[in-house]
Amino acid sequence: MFPTRLDSSVAYDIAKAMMDGFNRHYQLFRTASGRAKQRFEAADWAGQQRAQRNRIEYYDLRVGECLTSLEQDFKAGEQPMDIWQQVKLHYIGLLVDHHQPDLAESFFNSVTTRILHSSYFHNDFIFIRPAVSTEYIENGEPEAYPTYRAYYPTSPQMQDVLLQIVLDFDLQCEFEDLTRDVTLVMGVIHGLVGKFKLQTNCQFQVLTSLFFRNKGAYIVGNMINGFNEYPFALPLLYTPGDKQLVIDAMLCGADELHMLFGFAHAYFLVDMEIPSAYVQFLHRAMPLKPRNEIYNALGLAKQGKTLFYRDFLHHLRHSRDKFRISPGIKGMVMLVFDLPSYPYVFKLIKDFYPPPKETSREQIKGKYLLVKQHDRVGRMADTLEYSLVAFPRQRFTDELIAEIQKFAPSQIEISDRDRDGQTEVILQHVYIERRMIPLNIYLQEAFDAGGADPNNTSPAALYAREQLERGVIEYGNALKDLIAANIFPGDMLWKNFGVTRHGKVVFYDYDEIEYITDCIFRKVPTPRCEEDEMSGEVWYTVGPKDVFPETFGPFLLGNPMVREMFMKHHANLLDAAYWQKNKDRILTGHLFDVFPYEQGKRFHQQRIGTALPDAL
Repeated sequence: MFPTRLDSSVAYDIAKAMMDGFNRHYQLFRTASGRAKQRFEAADWAGQQRAQRNRIEYYDLRVGECLTSLEQDFKAGEQPMDIWQQVKLHYIGLLVDHHQPDLAESFFNSVTTRILHSSYFHNDFIFIRPAVSTEYIENGEPEAYPTYRAYYPTSPQMQDVLLQIVLDFDLQCEFEDLTRDVTLVMGVIHGLVGKFKLQTNCQFQVLTSLFFRNKGAYIVGNMINGFNEYPFALPLLYTPGDKQLVIDAMLCGADELHMLFGFAHAYFLVDMEIPSAYVQFLHRAMPLKPRNEIYNALGLAKQGKTLFYRDFLHHLRHSRDKFRISPGIKGMVMLVFDLPSYPYVFKLIKDFYPPPKETSREQIKGKYLLVKQHDRVGRMADTLEYSLVAFPRQRFTDELIAEIQKFAPSQIEISDRDRDGQTEVILQHVYIERRMIPLNIYLQEAFDAGGADPNNTSPAALYAREQLERGVIEYGNALKDLIAANIFPGDMLWKNFGVTRHGKVVFYDYDEIEYITDCIFRKVPTPRCEEDEMSGEVWYTVGPKDVFPETFGPFLLGNPMVREMFMKHHANLLDAAYWQKNKDRILTGHLFDVFPYEQGKRFHQQRIGTALPDAL
């Protein structure tokens, strides 16, 4: 039976309503991102943080609005499947000449999967693969500007061109000394590539929009000379008092941009007419960074999830290893598993938690949402969150299935719903994070190589000792950056932190986090008598929000060498007064500077303070 003309009209109207819903979403998304420039010029840091938090909620709000409209106007949930087949075809037609077809496809998937039963998720009613290419999309509007500007310097003009690059962003605030800063940038360029001969193709390609995050704005571009390319970013920051701007550093090369766009940072606010063109430009600068993580960094987390899932399905088709229980110390709250050949871990909330844990599934989900919406300052891993995820049963070890059925039985269903008749494992709610080396394993490797033996002077032991000290220093740095972000990690054991491929220590266990401003930092009271001093029990009262920093030592610093290294660099973390003084500054509205690059890269360390100076 062929669909009637009336059916086709209804299908088109549904598709058009869904497209209108997406267009409204992206218009609001761009408005929030575009106003970041005004907030930066006004040094409105609280407003900038609110915009970052609020923008995360926009997508689900617009999907909800679209669902309500479709149900009211078309009774969408009652429409037959042949109508939905036509809806998708009409929607594809509406994507022609659209500037965000990739994002619009993801929006279609989000709406459709909430209307249709999950048994249809594997068929042609959603965009499993992209239907419209995002290559070479151009903004044809007369007043439009291109994705990036190109500048063509000659040797005498190099400094003038760099100056013009900054001025073209038309920031309505004064620079302290822009000529001086451009000269410093020139020094980095000469140090990187030498006083090279400019080739005929020499150019700077600079993305047209600034990237805003925390208290900074970033110019992002790529320098091309002959066969060489040098991706770069210029951080723009205010001097103390938010009076004048400086170029704080010249970040250059894929590794430094990887750090800037890392998965442990908050999302950028950046105004993009054609986001796929920005992603293409950034992927060229960072070819090892998956495109899904670039979309995430730009605040387009739903598109990041779409690409992650497509990459994941592709990887499953081209691999044979099995999901297993992740190596390391098992957590009391989360069950963690991984696929050895895939650089991510999968986390399930357990159904029950042994003492002394006192929490619930909803509380834990709330903590993860808090981290998603918070400024992660490069120290808290971003997570992808999925519901009703289907995996092939044959890719799971029997031990992992038994572990899930024992600790999270409500989260697993084994079904024969696959179209090929294969058994599936369906997980109700999964968090996915980038895989890191657990810090306790990283330190143990250094111990095993002789790093903790001061009498061992072999090259391997000396290297292991450097690794040990790097890990301890970075652990303390991570805690101090979390303090700057108003986050108390709660469970501070080494196993709850991981080491990235760039050597950064990142926190990833969120079930006990609290705001610093909600904690009460106390010194352990003086014992009243000898019995108190000798008691193995806590003899003083402890409130639910009380924290005693001096008690961290026995749990963290049992190894003498680790203790020596920690006390050398981070002894103030065991002092309640240190935590309290920073809490007081946060309560006054102070927003600390936290830099997504090494201090040694900065031009103006004396003009702009570090996140938490040791003087505190």
